[in-house]
Amino acid sequence: QVQLVESGGGLVQAGGSLRLSCAASRRTFSTYVIAWFRQAPGKDREFVGGITWTGGETNYANSVKGRFTISRDNAKNTVYLQMNSLKPEDTAVYYCAGKRFGSITTWQGSYDYWGQGTQVTVSS
Repeated sequence: QVQLVESGGGLVQAGGSLRLSCAASRRTFSTYVIAWFRQAPGKDREFVGGITWTGGETNYANSVKGRFTISRDNAKNTVYLQMNSLKPEDTAVYYCAGKRFGSITTWQGSYDYWGQGTQVTVSS
């Protein structure tokens, strides 16, 4: 069992930046694939991006490619989502999700552990 806690959300103007953090409760976090998903009001939850447990591979949704960057610091049991050039359409609750080993997948059902979410609001 691992607990994931997101932080760093808030209100930002279009074109601004935010960095979200996903902190894990277990030392074995370093073996987990971590992904970020988001859910806007009235919409389905969607894949944003993910990072392998080694940090050697990342994958991003086309809508955020080139603007968002995922990184991890296994010594701190934390994964980061750096969001630049934010747009109003990036407004959503952002969730981190984890699964043991394996590859990055875009299907939320493949992840076993979820955080509670953090709100990101981008004003125009």
